[in-house]
Amino acid sequence: MSATASSGGPASLASISWRGQVVQVEYQWIAPERTQAPLVVFLHEGLGSVAMWKDFPAQLCAAGGFRGLMFSRPGYGRSTPRAPDEHWGVDFMHRQAHEVLPALLQALGVVEAPWLFGHSDGASIALLYAAKFPNHVAGLVLLAPHILVEDVTIANIELARTAYETTDLRNKLGRYHDDADSAFWGWNRIWLDPAFRTWNIGADITAVRAPVLAVQGLDDEYGTLAQIRGIAGRVPGTQLLELDGCAHSPHRDRPGDVISETVAFIHGACGTRP
Repeated sequence: MSATASSGGPASLASISWRGQVVQVEYQWIAPERTQAPLVVFLHEGLGSVAMWKDFPAQLCAAGGFRGLMFSRPGYGRSTPRAPDEHWGVDFMHRQAHEVLPALLQALGVVEAPWLFGHSDGASIALLYAAKFPNHVAGLVLLAPHILVEDVTIANIELARTAYETTDLRNKLGRYHDDADSAFWGWNRIWLDPAFRTWNIGADITAVRAPVLAVQGLDDEYGTLAQIRGIAGRVPGTQLLELDGCAHSPHRDRPGDVISETVAFIHGACGTRP
């Protein structure tokens, strides 16, 4: 797998070789001038992108004095869309963690061990990366991660499918993705595939050695506390943050708490002050 990078303003494209073809990956740096600061890489949710993070990553990096890197996975945002006949397999998150993320970091010249800040599918990908490359990650902040498939998850993803087909959800997603169908159907079809019901990364994550902060809203419509508590049971030293008045997106519902806890967690692990 080879990769090259090009820069073109606030949002740029990196070329990586993946699945036998060259794909473009949208990325954006935050405060790159902080060359000695911890680097936080943001991994978006199953329908996310660089733009859908909005200003949260910049706020977090400003509060902690961090550098940041956002990117849209292939199929999302301004990255190369998924081909209409391309169906993701049960291992799609493993492939993102083991192939795409390492290729992108190589393309962008990242040689240090970054902090990974993941949301939902992005949090699961962060866990899989840390398990595969334990010496190449400083730590993990996981918002609403998935380590197994729950009935509540499937029920609400089915509702999302109905909303996409019958409401203006497609147009709303079109604000953040060059190809909304690419983003939505890639995510929705694999999660609703009967073969995916047995997906479980509990055994994989026992290899994680990095410090972990796992965050879950008590009103999360896509998962229960079994997710983060399952991580704590498999990764010693995991810190849990359970937030009331919070659904599947803690960084939107409780941004102040997520920022303060993340800043304290990273600086505590680094032995530094904010």
